[in-house]
Amino acid sequence: MNGSCSSAPSAQRLAGKVAIVTGGASGFGESTVRLFHKHGAKVVIADVQDDLGLSIFKDLGSHENVTYVHCDVTSDSDVKNAVDAAISKYGKLDIMFNNAGISGNLDFTIVTADNENFKRVFEVNVYGAFLGAKHAARVMIPAKKGVILFTSSLAAVVSGESPHSYTASKYAVVGLTKNLCAELGQYGIRVNCISPCAVPTPLLTNAMGIEKSKLEELLCAAANLKGTVQTAEDVAEAALYLGSDESKYVSGMNLVVDGGYSTTNQSFRAMLKNLTS
Repeated sequence: MNGSCSSAPSAQRLAGKVAIVTGGASGFGESTVRLFHKHGAKVVIADVQDDLGLSIFKDLGSHENVTYVHCDVTSDSDVKNAVDAAISKYGKLDIMFNNAGISGNLDFTIVTADNENFKRVFEVNVYGAFLGAKHAARVMIPAKKGVILFTSSLAAVVSGESPHSYTASKYAVVGLTKNLCAELGQYGIRVNCISPCAVPTPLLTNAMGIEKSKLEELLCAAANLKGTVQTAEDVAEAALYLGSDESKYVSGMNLVVDGGYSTTNQSFRAMLKNLTS
């Protein structure tokens, strides 16, 4: 041996698989599209942000393995078209990642909450997820296999820190995950969701009106796990695991990616610290 070594490239964990990622043009979706592509999947980017989606499509270069389709997840025909596009171009659908979502207005008070905003958040976050699962199941059931994923949120685990509309919508996504797991297991279809902690994606920074660097400082200060910062790539890695055969016996799970934030309530300790400082 000559003393030098080179690491072998990591195995492509999604080689031969076909995936659709809704909301794939930014945030968690973009990171997932890039990671899935890196691991050998043929990926359909489904989004309403055409400029961003086409930019990713061009950036990835391998146009035989990447497709962009305009898709409003609240439109049954748009979602149907995205699934049909995957089947038409690639012949199958292995992974449907229903990731598209909105935060809505920061309405924390029920009395003054905006009714139309509440309806709109549910339309995108819940009805959109329902349509994605419905059309994915349409092609996965005959194939007797497939993976359906959703993006939920830490808001479905820890209460009081997100607007009512967003929180309720993400609880609904977890409920949909579990019900679909119960129904679709008989067809070999696994159904899971991912609940990230707050991550400074464009969605969150725009909703809060805070610069990304300032938001990162705030999130790091509030985090339970110190020494690292959660990113959109962490959510993509969770989606990669749940979409791959490595999780072949995992279904009905809400995978919380929050650095342990939801396991502890530090309010009392913070109050004591304020009293003794």
